[in-house]
Amino acid sequence: MSIPAKGKASGLDARRASLNILSSVLRKNRAFDVAFAEVFSKISLDERDVGFARAIASETLRRFGTLDALIRKFVPKAPLPNKAGPTLEILLAGACELLFLKTAPHAAVDAANRLAQEDNKAVHFKPLINAVLRRITREGEAVLESLDSTKITMPDWMWKRLSAHYGEQMARAIAEAHLNRPPLDLVFGSDDDPLLNSLNGNRIAPGRLRLSEAGKVDALEGYQEGRWWVQDFAASLPAQLLGNIKGSRVVDLCAAPGGKTAQLASMGGKVIAVDISKHRSHIVRGNLARLNLSAELIVADARDWRPDVPVPFVLLDAPCTATGTVRRHPELPWIKRAADITAQESLQRELLDAAAEMISSGGTLVYAVCSLEPEECVEQVETFLARRPDFARDPLRSDEVPDAAFISNQGDLRTFPHYWNKKGGMDGFYAARLRRRE
Repeated sequence: MSIPAKGKASGLDARRASLNILSSVLRKNRAFDVAFAEVFSKISLDERDVGFARAIASETLRRFGTLDALIRKFVPKAPLPNKAGPTLEILLAGACELLFLKTAPHAAVDAANRLAQEDNKAVHFKPLINAVLRRITREGEAVLESLDSTKITMPDWMWKRLSAHYGEQMARAIAEAHLNRPPLDLVFGSDDDPLLNSLNGNRIAPGRLRLSEAGKVDALEGYQEGRWWVQDFAASLPAQLLGNIKGSRVVDLCAAPGGKTAQLASMGGKVIAVDISKHRSHIVRGNLARLNLSAELIVADARDWRPDVPVPFVLLDAPCTATGTVRRHPELPWIKRAADITAQESLQRELLDAAAEMISSGGTLVYAVCSLEPEECVEQVETFLARRPDFARDPLRSDEVPDAAFISNQGDLRTFPHYWNKKGGMDGFYAARLRRRE
């Protein structure tokens, strides 16, 4: 869907941009951040409209399962995209505005009609769009109450897997956590930085501050001075499992975007950060420069690269389906499939084997993924240990994590999105600490 000329109606530019983002995500399986960047590389809106566009698109994706089920109550047979253009996106976004963003009905319906009028395919469905949104204005809340709003927040493949692995009660808790907009977590280079007390946030751990309302990240106090970086609380835990790395060589595999690299460097490690992407490595370099931290950056495939000599510490934050990060990336359930797990499994196995070859005798390897899928987590580790008898699991102790509930029965790190729910939740993360036998 191309971006038409600037509209005159209040908020129409933002809504038009949000439709382009939704179309890119839902039709092209693009990640939200990629779609967002592409759309705003072509247009320029003021900060308020950019925020409005983001709110519409992200909340529509967060509530996609519910909105889709709702619309199907009124339109049992959805119009085909090749004939209807962005009709479905207009309906989804309009319904989201009405029911979840609480936009005034006349403004939301009028804007939807204007957007349909602009498109040479959607214009033919303008009467349908108008009628459906007006019915949602009157009947939408009642229909929502009739739906299993928890179960339908995710596609069937994800719901079935979560229920099978963790039970329906936990699956529902995870699904409900996905509906919450995540807070912004800051990691400070110093545990006693005065900003920990002056910024309007909650200290959730030493050197960790959580902000519920942050605005633009680069406008926050301390950003330009490099006093902190953004990193979800759960994502900050795996690096800590390495223990005391001060003065030691540490290899950070699949390092971009660099949160863990910054952590390791701030812990005093002599960090070698390896990532396959030159562009993403450039981002890591920029982040380290802002934070006044240093690391050796290597652009290479971690499966092929090796350090000159084995090192005592390796952190592998492996590529995965990222199903533990749906709070931050609400598009993920709708652009991924269960088959993606198999593809990632193979890559993780190869990366683990490569990482093992980098470890010196008695050294420590931490394997981590932001996934809820057992095949990418504990099962990956179990099969690794079965084929590598020179490695053994080094179970976590309760004094090594902020909450004993974060330790699995096997002694690994295991967090879920609904953990610390009253504090704002966290990403679903898994990490295992493995020691090479002497």
